[in-house]
Amino acid sequence: MRLPPLSPNELDARQKALYDEMKAGVGAKYQDFVTMRADGAFLGPWNAWLHQPEVGEAFWTVTKAMTAFKHLDDAVRQVAIIAVGTHFGAAYEVYAHSAVAKNRHSMSDARLSALAAGERPSDLSVSEAAALDVVKALLGGGMLPDLVYNHALQVFGEAGTRELIWLVGHYCSVSMTLNGFAIGVPRQGD
Repeated sequence: MRLPPLSPNELDARQKALYDEMKAGVGAKYQDFVTMRADGAFLGPWNAWLHQPEVGEAFWTVTKAMTAFKHLDDAVRQVAIIAVGTHFGAAYEVYAHSAVAKNRHSMSDARLSALAAGERPSDLSVSEAAALDVVKALLGGGMLPDLVYNHALQVFGEAGTRELIWLVGHYCSVSMTLNGFAIGVPRQGD
């Protein structure tokens, strides 16, 4: 980890305000994986955002907006997020969202293993498969092909398709944060 975790007593006023806001949001949503050390220091992307609160505030605002969307089923979102994390080799992202997928959506180890290996699980629903197609096409570079976009429109509607595209972009940024600052899966004692 290239940025040491910041305990709450090390934060300046701007960092503390962001910390408090993120703690309330993260604490309400993410109990399925480790987000903090025992001393209250954030792990994952949240720690990086605290190191540069001007940027962290913007990322947190986008994160909250992405969380507020209600067009996509959460299982679909988890498939997409895991696929993005896998593409970039963002270990914390795959770890965290695999835990959410398993605990909240009963996704099997076989399905999660296939996603983490960059493969297409054989048991995806129509909507999960459509989301994975959008993710793979976007991460392949270039414009999203009309066939993939139009299929997404059929499955998710316009609002859901927009949400999916923005979700992929956001988790690309989260993956870059995790990888750039060498934020991996928490070890015992983190």
